[in-house]
Amino acid sequence: MTDLPLAGLRIVVTRPRDQSVALAQRIAQAGGIPLLFPLLEIVASEFGEDFSESLHQLPRADFLVFISPNAVQFGLAALRQAGVLLPPSLQIAAVGQGTARALRDAGYEHVLAPAQQFDSEGLLALPALQQVAGRHVVIVRGDGGRELLAETLRSRGAQVTYLNCYTRRPAVFDAQALRAARPDALSVTSSEALDALWAGLDAAAREELRVLPLLVIHPRIAARAQQQGWRDVRVTGSGDDGLLAGLIAWATARPAGEPAASA
Repeated sequence: MTDLPLAGLRIVVTRPRDQSVALAQRIAQAGGIPLLFPLLEIVASEFGEDFSESLHQLPRADFLVFISPNAVQFGLAALRQAGVLLPPSLQIAAVGQGTARALRDAGYEHVLAPAQQFDSEGLLALPALQQVAGRHVVIVRGDGGRELLAETLRSRGAQVTYLNCYTRRPAVFDAQALRAARPDALSVTSSEALDALWAGLDAAAREELRVLPLLVIHPRIAARAQQQGWRDVRVTGSGDDGLLAGLIAWATARPAGEPAASA
């Protein structure tokens, strides 16, 4: 491997703009050319009566589960704004290591999180969430999303409340500018972002771009991409670390002498 394993390669980064900086910097440090095309905007939810009721239940909760780093950012901000103090006995949990890292950065040292499978299934497999009958679980998340975590915990006898603190919406992006940028690979980190990308491409752009390597962070996103017709879908590890490792593995496995699209 060279010192610059991504040298000259143009990599599309589709995270929301505020969350793309760190990955873009690491791609550049590895010699790549990050192309920023945010596919989603993340904004705080408008808090109504349901949100206020969920906040009032927090002092009685046994588990507070954060679904994503966005849930940490917007959820903790909402708690501070509302002046809610979390009880010392409350167990903080995270679906993945990126979310757990965001919680530790916010000052929560003891975070329950899966060590291998970074999704709801991985969290539900942990011993601490097997015997939850009569326990109260608050799930901090964005509007919508999978119901597996709540449904499974309820089937185990837990009382589950949602604290919806942010909203995802498609960002406006220029499909023609994306094609003109001549990317070598694309990265996508959520099914919502993938759907926004596909919906924003016309038939010609879909045909041109779907042959490129598409790096995603979860098999569920990969399955969705394959249904849409992407031909070279690669599942990486989670978070920026996983994506960068996947990009480097792809780059170093390319046939010797194969030029980058920008060459």
